[in-house]
Amino acid sequence: MRSYLGVGVSTGTVPVNHDTNAKVFDRRIKITELVLRCVILGLGVLAAVLVGTDSQVKEFFSIQKTAKFTDMKALVFLVVANGLAAGFSLLQGLHCIICILRGRALLSKQLAWAIFSGDQVMAYVTVAAVAAAGQSGMLAKVGQAELQWMELCNMYGKFCNQVGEGMATAFVVSLSMVVLSCISAFSLFRLYGGHKMKNVNC
Repeated sequence: MRSYLGVGVSTGTVPVNHDTNAKVFDRRIKITELVLRCVILGLGVLAAVLVGTDSQVKEFFSIQKTAKFTDMKALVFLVVANGLAAGFSLLQGLHCIICILRGRALLSKQLAWAIFSGDQVMAYVTVAAVAAAGQSGMLAKVGQAELQWMELCNMYGKFCNQVGEGMATAFVVSLSMVVLSCISAFSLFRLYGGHKMKNVNC
């Protein structure tokens, strides 16, 4: 039952303000999204720095050989992917802060689709980058006897350890990006629901 004042009334005649509950729910979604974007921003930059600045010099028969992330295309992909995810999260995080400060976000379907598409692309890119780097890392760790590939981590231990730290950080980024893409999907498709709500996720 609903009164003329727009306040729902339960069977026990206890007033229930549905508008207030919706605003609280929307605010919690916005805060959750903001936290995830901050996590992606911080860890994405950290992962890119850990892998991008990693190097180790070894000397073999008076010849110095430097191992760096550009020697493996998968690591280059990992650095670029985390950099893109961090930059995208920075932009969307600023937008979300503005939404929270204003107290409401009137999101059009076009903007909701744009944010949803961006989050989906970033989720796929970060997951693919972690998978590719993980496969390359395993080859460097255990080698490939059939192809006579050496266990490079036995020679470049410091380099491999720092790359491993960067990959672990990037894995957390990819998981956060997947969760964030689910939130943006929920924010988009709720616009097409039976109860179209104006206060939606940033």
